[in-house]
Amino acid sequence: MLAIKTDRIVLPGGIKKGVVLISKGMIVDVVDELPEGNDHELIDVGNKIVMPGVIDPHVHINEPGRTDWEGFNTATRAAIAGGLTTLVDMPLNSSPVTTTVDAFERKLAATQNKLHTNVGFWGGVIPGNDKELEGLIEKGVLGFKAFLTHSGIDDFPNATEEDLRKAMPIIAKHKLPLLVHCELSIDNGLWTTDNGRSYQNYLSSRPKKWEDDAISMMIRLSEEFNCHVHIVHLSSANSVAQIVEAKQKGLPITVESGQHYLYFNAEEIPDGQTQFKCAPPIREKANNDLLWKALGDGVIDLVATDHSPATPDLKELRTGDFMKAWGGIASLQFALPVLLTAAKKRNYTIEDVVKWLCEHPAKLIGKEHNRGKIAKGFIADIIIVDDEKTFTVTEEIIHHKHKVTPYLGRELSGVVEQTYLGGAKVYDNGRFIELNKGKIILA
Repeated sequence: MLAIKTDRIVLPGGIKKGVVLISKGMIVDVVDELPEGNDHELIDVGNKIVMPGVIDPHVHINEPGRTDWEGFNTATRAAIAGGLTTLVDMPLNSSPVTTTVDAFERKLAATQNKLHTNVGFWGGVIPGNDKELEGLIEKGVLGFKAFLTHSGIDDFPNATEEDLRKAMPIIAKHKLPLLVHCELSIDNGLWTTDNGRSYQNYLSSRPKKWEDDAISMMIRLSEEFNCHVHIVHLSSANSVAQIVEAKQKGLPITVESGQHYLYFNAEEIPDGQTQFKCAPPIREKANNDLLWKALGDGVIDLVATDHSPATPDLKELRTGDFMKAWGGIASLQFALPVLLTAAKKRNYTIEDVVKWLCEHPAKLIGKEHNRGKIAKGFIADIIIVDDEKTFTVTEEIIHHKHKVTPYLGRELSGVVEQTYLGGAKVYDNGRFIELNKGKIILA
């Protein structure tokens, strides 16, 4: 029996002073005062924030097959250090990709003795694997992911509209989400390869129209098949209006953006700094201000890192060539402080951040009944955060396999002091207290 006392518990109804009572891995109650004659171990954290653990539904762990990029051991260590108590692993860039039952079973086997936080899994939709989807659903994937443009690796080819028409009725029947990388690529003639170091050149090579056209198609297909479509890493604010219209029609559309689109702006990215490369690209400040408005208005439902690490060589750090570099930002460990820092500057509250990082992601993965909130009957995945304290991102504190991140040297608000998984303290002020406490999460 454990009791965590604080002046500030972030509850679904707001912040209140009180005590969270935990037993057998579950939150048994939230009370104003610890009852007399109890046998709870009391932890008084004063004025620190007590909030649900962060849920990140968009993480590339890359195991099996590409553990030189990341892996379950390093990714999930970084997670608990950053207060992330649940991750959902993308079907790429592991090898094999998670597009068959056999590949999924191999991925599950690869997690042995390496899960330091809870991990669920998305299956993949690629051309020709529609016969595998039912089997993947039976095995417990939380939903599916598809690309509409080249994914970066040839073993996860993009799905065409014809492929989606085969997959979406199956996914809709099981009431699971289809996550979609929305870019329909065409040769726009706006860039040349003679200056690969130019960030503006790279930005021009992936225009907003690619996203806008893809999102338009997915809205149309969502309506036709009544299939929950989740648009990942929205970067084009030009699509906000069509998303609003779709939601007003009652279509099952949800949207995420990424921390990097809300923290950085294209104007401040120097040429040759390929640690900033992602797809879709980080856009201009005027665009990103509109993304913030959409997030505040509830048009964008949640924020996820799209942690997509690679080796320094693949990031072309030596050449600084954006056109050749792997597109992906490593940021898993800093999901909470990056968003909190940016949100504070815009007068959003910790309650807003909890909604974007905990409550709404729990709903996306179908676990809103027992994760993502501090509430009676919920799993006691809890973090203690000093939201007033700042820290600087240095290589020494990074637990990802590689230290390549655009957040290096940035001062961020919000220090995760303690992480609890199922009521067990697994991380405490820079120290890993207990490893291998993570569980596999299945649908």
